[in-house]
Amino acid sequence: MVTQSREGQLVETFVTLADTLVVGYDVVDLLQTLVERCALLFGASAVGIILVAGRGEFEVVASTNERTRLVEILQLRAGAGPCVECVTTGAAVAIPDLDLVAPKWPVFRAGALEQGFLSMHAVPMHLRATTIGSLNLFWDRFGGLGAEDLRTVQALADTATIGILQERAIRESDIARAQLQHALSSRVVIEQAKGVIAFMHDVDMSEAFTMLRSHARSHSLPLVEVAAAVVDRTLRL
Repeated sequence: MVTQSREGQLVETFVTLADTLVVGYDVVDLLQTLVERCALLFGASAVGIILVAGRGEFEVVASTNERTRLVEILQLRAGAGPCVECVTTGAAVAIPDLDLVAPKWPVFRAGALEQGFLSMHAVPMHLRATTIGSLNLFWDRFGGLGAEDLRTVQALADTATIGILQERAIRESDIARAQLQHALSSRVVIEQAKGVIAFMHDVDMSEAFTMLRSHARSHSLPLVEVAAAVVDRTLRL
């Protein structure tokens, strides 16, 4: 079997993100695809996305594993950390050695090191002057992203942002907020469904999400619709 080149994987990722420039795509699945492709393309140990909710709160909406989710939640609860700063300033934040950020973000540093992360890079998800969130990559090694890879990651984040805020589907700012709020609300239902599946099948949360997403894709159903059915017990995987 021929292994696809990194360049081929990158092109495929951009094509997948570009496919969101149509009405009716699944926002949550788009963001999950983005974090999974970034982990593969840039050798990240974990990748996650936070978005700004309707009232200005930050929420974790996609992650490759629970390690990322825990670190991002720690930042949101503390109201401080590189991912939060990335969103509020609209600028990328690079930390090649997480052990050196103790004075600035002690809660984040402790949580990241506890999860085994040694470096990270956060890039803003923005369109012109509007920043809606951040794409956050973590590594179990020192260093992070080089300049060329940083440009590529930023391009991927920008493409996903355009997909979310596409002009054909979103004409007014209140519609944009509703679209983001839908993604955040959907994630709550998905997290509940992951818990149900994990309990019923005695698997971890990552495996539970894989089962949930596989069922949605194999039956061509929206992820949140399948999650809701699992939660209200009308569907058992």
